[in-house]
Amino acid sequence: MKIKLSSVSIEDYDKALKFYTEILGFSAKRDIPLGDGARWITVVSPEDPDGVELLLEPNASYPAMKALKESLFQDGIPFTAFEVDDIQREYERMEKLGVEFMMEPTNMGMTTAAVFNDTCGNLIQIYQITGE
Repeated sequence: MKIKLSSVSIEDYDKALKFYTEILGFSAKRDIPLGDGARWITVVSPEDPDGVELLLEPNASYPAMKALKESLFQDGIPFTAFEVDDIQREYERMEKLGVEFMMEPTNMGMTTAAVFNDTCGNLIQIYQITGE
């Protein structure tokens, strides 16, 4: 068994695709029209183009997902997390691009983590493993 697909809930395809590619630096992998304006859009890490795909999944038709996202956001809980090699460098790069951080890089013992707003209604955590 392998993990090959994960998802993040979004509100707008184009806005999400722009943020996840132009700001976070992921590469678009699939953009398949599904009819009635629906699309199957995935992005991948350029460092692992055949690795796990992140599905940009609209939440408009799932009221429970919208409520979950709003609750997580209000409580400051990230929807998902991405590992980085150098969190300070990523934080500075993203901040220069206008990303709104809710938490600056913070040492958590075995990791250093930061949390930002992905402009799609999610808080996302980036983390760097700093010890084992």
